[in-house]
This record gives sequence, structure tokens and C-alpha cells, in this order.
Amino acid sequence: MGEENHADHLAAIRDPATVHAMVEDYRAGLGVDRAAEEADRAAGRRVGCPTLVLWSARDDLADLHGDPREIWAGWTSDLRGGGPIDSGHHMAEEAPDRLAAELIPFLSAEPM
Repeated sequence: MGEENHADHLAAIRDPATVHAMVEDYRAGLGVDRAAEEADRAAGRRVGCPTLVLWSARDDLADLHGDPREIWAGWTSDLRGGGPIDSGHHMAEEAPDRLAAELIPFLSAEPM
């Protein structure tokens, strides 16, 4: 994360309300967000906007679930590639240039 980002993180988690919000975000992912996703899938809904899938190469996402593009291919109607970014969990802090190199062309592309 780098020294400055790490210091910002430590300052933020000194506030109990910030920690509570962080935990609630994870809790939602396992509860209400999961239920909404399952309902959408059961109804045949798909993500309709262009989708780029990027993930941290030095995290365990692909090890646990396989290639994320394959997962999203069944969930989006306009998957436009992506791939792993050589970073740990914090892509934006650890590999900002590589992340920007993937995002800028995607975000500036003309609709298909």
C-alpha cells in the first residue's frame, strides 16, 4: 500500500464508525448482496453494460474460483476482456500505472 496509504488506513480504522461500516460492507456481501445476486440469476438477469474484469494476481481469487472472466462471462452480456494485475489485494495502490493502462482504454472505448 505504501507508507502514506498505510498511514491513512490506520488513521481511518481508529474511528469505530469506520470499522463498523467496513464490517457491514463484508456482511452485506454474504447476506443481502448475495440474496439479490441469486434472485437476479434465477430471473435470468444479466449485467447489460460493458464489463471489464480485473483482479489481483497475488491474491487468492483465481486460486479459489478459477478464471474470473469465465465466471463473469455467464453473468454479463458484454464482457470486454481483462485479466490479472500484478499486485496484491490493493491494486490501485500497488500497481496504479498498470491498472490505469487497463482502465483508460476500456473507459474511453466507443459503445459496441
